[in-house]
Amino acid sequence: MRHQDRYLQISRILSRHGLGYFIDALGLERWVRTDWDLFGRPRERERHTRAEHVRLVMEELGPTAVKIGQILSTRPDLLSPAFQRELEKLQDSASPVPWEVVRSAVEEELGADPEELFVHFSREPLASASIGQAHTAVREDGTQVVVKVRRPGVVEEVEGDLEILRTLAVQASRRWSVAADYDVVGLATDFADTLRAELDYLSEGHNAERFARNFDGDPDIRVPRVYWETTTSRVITLERLHGVKISDEAGLAEHGIDRSALAARATRLLADMVFEHGFFHADPHPGNFLIEPSGRIGLLDYGMVGEVDERSREHLAMLLAAFDRRDPARIAAAFATIGVTEHRVDRVRLTTDCAHLLQTYEGLPLGRIKVGDIVRDVLEILRRHRLALPRNLALVVKMIVMTEGLGASLDPDFQLGRILGPYARRLVRRHFDPVVLAKRVRQAGVDVAQLGVELPGQLGRLLDVLDRDGISVSLRTDELDPVVARLERIGNRLVVGLVVSAGIGALATLGSTDPERLKPHETKVVAVGGAALAALTGYLGWTARGHRRRR
Repeated sequence: MRHQDRYLQISRILSRHGLGYFIDALGLERWVRTDWDLFGRPRERERHTRAEHVRLVMEELGPTAVKIGQILSTRPDLLSPAFQRELEKLQDSASPVPWEVVRSAVEEELGADPEELFVHFSREPLASASIGQAHTAVREDGTQVVVKVRRPGVVEEVEGDLEILRTLAVQASRRWSVAADYDVVGLATDFADTLRAELDYLSEGHNAERFARNFDGDPDIRVPRVYWETTTSRVITLERLHGVKISDEAGLAEHGIDRSALAARATRLLADMVFEHGFFHADPHPGNFLIEPSGRIGLLDYGMVGEVDERSREHLAMLLAAFDRRDPARIAAAFATIGVTEHRVDRVRLTTDCAHLLQTYEGLPLGRIKVGDIVRDVLEILRRHRLALPRNLALVVKMIVMTEGLGASLDPDFQLGRILGPYARRLVRRHFDPVVLAKRVRQAGVDVAQLGVELPGQLGRLLDVLDRDGISVSLRTDELDPVVARLERIGNRLVVGLVVSAGIGALATLGSTDPERLKPHETKVVAVGGAALAALTGYLGWTARGHRRRR
């Protein structure tokens, strides 16, 4: 069996830390003798919380497990706060790679000895982590740079562990209903994609350049330049930034930097990433911020990023609009739409929980409400109903929580809501903009038309399969009557819906492109539109009553 030594190691470490129920859920019981009690606890063990044991297991399992734990800590929708805090303690550090190994790796990738490529190349590492090691260097033009070199053999090691991870995820889904509900196989695939992206320094370089383009001309941020002539998938050369850490109070004071203004500027940059650019830094911890003497913010480490596509923006706008209206039913509907789950959602219970959430913060002044507290309460509701967030929105949530913590560390009076409020309102306004609505309506019409074109072919292929496999299907026509009537009613409403949508789209487009032309006829348009809408509504009601009479 492939990786049997690694399976044995995993089983023994889990057993030693009292996580016997994981051994059974992952199908690893044959790899270790049963020396735990009925509650999945070993007879004797060190006294740690369960979250601490999980962290210790990941530390013992090595670099891949540590990276997966760090990625998992970015999923507050999946983990309770205790587990999330514990996994955030995982330190991605490793013993330094010997200089000769680094020299050989650089020479293999760039075709020359690093001490020939650069005027100076430090043999002592600036930092050493599980995936790569960083060295300072100086280019011929005098530019100071940081050269990161991927550890030899790390790709093969990670790929082996990712193969094991997928196998264990499949086993867990079969044996553990919660794992199936949260689609752990899909989560394992997401983790693998994220980790592979961090292994590829070309990807990190492209991420840095994209941030540089997005913030071109912004005086508040500094993105290090990528030197592509000495960059490959295994080696990346970045401009070296100088400054003090954002958490260094004495250093900030020495340069006369206003900490309150710095908190606002850093938050504004992060909000721009999410709400304006749709491309954001997914790991904004204090170590990734360097503050230059001028006060400009240098942003480091572009291995973990997130994107907010148009669909995700629509989901966020829908949720924010529901909160703005204080409507628990709409909030529940938004959660059910956004959330990922394999089981049926109890909408009544979900709506009740959302109503309780609104009551918790009803009447409180903005200064007493922390966005992080609201986020944690929302995540608790999602966990209670086994609803996971899509990875990109989970990263947004994690970033918001980290941003509030960062701001509070700089300014005791920091209020994230005051800064995010205008961004949220603009997002909701864009969502309900007539031109945007018209585009969505047109796209819906295209989707419906495409479905109509593809459906006959798909049904034909299905019938071919049934015929070829010798499956006979018997139908009673009297049982089909209600189905046919329902399909007829749906078809009528679909046609009416498309007609109404087309009318709305046309008026929205005309109103946005030539409002003066429409203005003299506003009264007539509203009257005719209202009459048409009333007639169509009456028609739909008549067809519904007709159907009930036939039944």
